[in-house]
Amino acid sequence: MTGIPKFLMIAGAILLVTGFLMQFIHLGRLPGDIIIKKGNTTFYFPIVTSIVISIVLSLIFYFIGRFR
Repeated sequence: MTGIPKFLMIAGAILLVTGFLMQFIHLGRLPGDIIIKKGNTTFYFPIVTSIVISIVLSLIFYFIGRFR
């Protein structure tokens, strides 16, 4: 059970850094993201942004696990 607090601290630090960087790096609205506007309603589904974030996080966690 000693690994859970360490994991939560690392996950919190990653979320903190990501949130800070998102203020300066506008990662949304990539080509391929789905935007539907009808009347007063807007539907935004960032599929390409999600794929890019997933690939980057996968690489980060791969290298963390590799050099551990």
